[in-house]
Amino acid sequence: MSSPAPAPRTLLLRDGRVHEVEPGAAVLGADDGGLTRGDGCFETLRVLGGDPPRALGLDAHLERLARSAAALDLTSPGADVWRAAARAAAREVPAGAEAALRLTLTRGTAAAGPTALLTLRPVGAEVLAARERGVRLVALDRGTALDAHAAAPWLLGGVKSLSYAVHTAALREAARRGADDAVFTTPAGEVLEAPTATVVVLAAGTLRTPAAGASGILAGTTQRAVFAGAAREGVPTAEGPLALAELAGADGAWLVSSVRGAVEVVALDGAPVRRAPGWTARLRAWAEEPDAAGADIDAAP
Repeated sequence: MSSPAPAPRTLLLRDGRVHEVEPGAAVLGADDGGLTRGDGCFETLRVLGGDPPRALGLDAHLERLARSAAALDLTSPGADVWRAAARAAAREVPAGAEAALRLTLTRGTAAAGPTALLTLRPVGAEVLAARERGVRLVALDRGTALDAHAAAPWLLGGVKSLSYAVHTAALREAARRGADDAVFTTPAGEVLEAPTATVVVLAAGTLRTPAAGASGILAGTTQRAVFAGAAREGVPTAEGPLALAELAGADGAWLVSSVRGAVEVVALDGAPVRRAPGWTARLRAWAEEPDAAGADIDAAP
């Protein structure tokens, strides 16, 4: 018997306090910079219902949100305010259920300043299906070199920006080609990232992922948790260049992200990719473990 789905909630963070928003109530003004220009940043994480519920990797997401806000010159509520809102929302997730918790910070308006929102929604059926069947990928050239962001901070490499039009266009193109998702590459055929996930492969017993930084890749919180778990069990890990051919020929490949966890890559450009279900279970378990720094914060009052 499936667990009951959590009720959707929206919280507004203003003046250092958390305010409940009535269902259907307007939150963003028509002139909010997040709406008119996609000017802002966000984080999404997974909540596991229980006693108490767990907001996975909350500290890691708050750290990345703070970095994104600083890169955008945005004033953000303090981590304690975000954390209080996350805990308030997470307490409503029933035992055995999952929810997606999104923290959004927009430019707002000149008069009111930035807008900070937190929303809680049930995990979608498409996410649960992807965990079961895996994902078919197509490679899409992003048109930038591996070091394109090294001297161009205005490109906002590593910022989880609200401007996701390119990402959603890539997903539509993948669907047109009969695939479920995409992987961005450089013109030289080096793997970057998926539109909403980090790429991890298994090769000769080592877990590998493309390095963030100059590449503009968003440093993945889930990938970090997975690699920390691997290190605790003595599994080698490496961050560095990864050719598309290495992804195609890997002993296993995954897209890892906060809400989906680790999902197997089952095909690339129409050709099958080796599956490693035993490793998938390990990656999923590592993704849900608290790390040594206490990045996993439960939702207790």
